[in-house]
Amino acid sequence: MMQLHFQTIILRDLQKLKDEINSYTNEATMWQPLPGTTNTGGNLALHLIGNLRHFIGAELGNSGYIREREAEFNSRNVPLATLNALLETCISEVTHAFYQLDPERMSAPFPKEIGGQTRETAFALLHLTGHLSYHLGQINYHRRYFNSQNS
Repeated sequence: MMQLHFQTIILRDLQKLKDEINSYTNEATMWQPLPGTTNTGGNLALHLIGNLRHFIGAELGNSGYIREREAEFNSRNVPLATLNALLETCISEVTHAFYQLDPERMSAPFPKEIGGQTRETAFALLHLTGHLSYHLGQINYHRRYFNSQNS
């Protein structure tokens, strides 16, 4: 049952991510940093996609995805259509991983360390849920700032 809660929240927030990236009034501003920051909304979106495809899609769902974390932060001007396609792939991989996840796995060790420590899968999913929500809020702020500048 607990995995259903994580699945519901993560998939809900991935839909919110899709809504956010498609709500920029000027696609180019998605790749501009806010004053005093380095990460753009586009890079944060790539980071969330890569993070979840790696930790949930590959580690729990055996998707075969190989993460390129540096590219998540160094890529620029990725077309919105490409971002949407990557996000749809992420949603599909996350959905598959949760669908085939044995409930007993929730108390088993997660395949990768979290914060340098071996943790239960439920802890790892809680961590990933918080990470998604944190960066989703940053993207929301980033989008609202730039949309207000374009008004």
